[in-house]
Amino acid sequence: MEYQLRHYRIRAGSMDVFLDAWLRGVYPLRRKFGFTFAGAWRVEGADEFVWIIGYDGPEGFAAADDNYYESSERKRMSPDPAEFIEAPISKMMRSVLPSTSV
Repeated sequence: MEYQLRHYRIRAGSMDVFLDAWLRGVYPLRRKFGFTFAGAWRVEGADEFVWIIGYDGPEGFAAADDNYYESSERKRMSPDPAEFIEAPISKMMRSVLPSTSV
């Protein structure tokens, strides 16, 4: 399983519309493309959104991510949650726990 941490600073005053667009568009479409979610969080007292996404398919995270962004469904997403993001940070992560951990 490959994981990616995504941390976004959302344009001031746009968090509610961003969350609505993300929950109605990104979340179900990512699931359709085989991604899983460790979680998604709104940072209290800040215009920040953090989520951890995983992928375990044979083509790997990067290829699945490309397929997601190239899909007609993603290109038609309206509103596009990306238009509310001011400062995105994405980092691939690797677990340090033994594979037998739950």
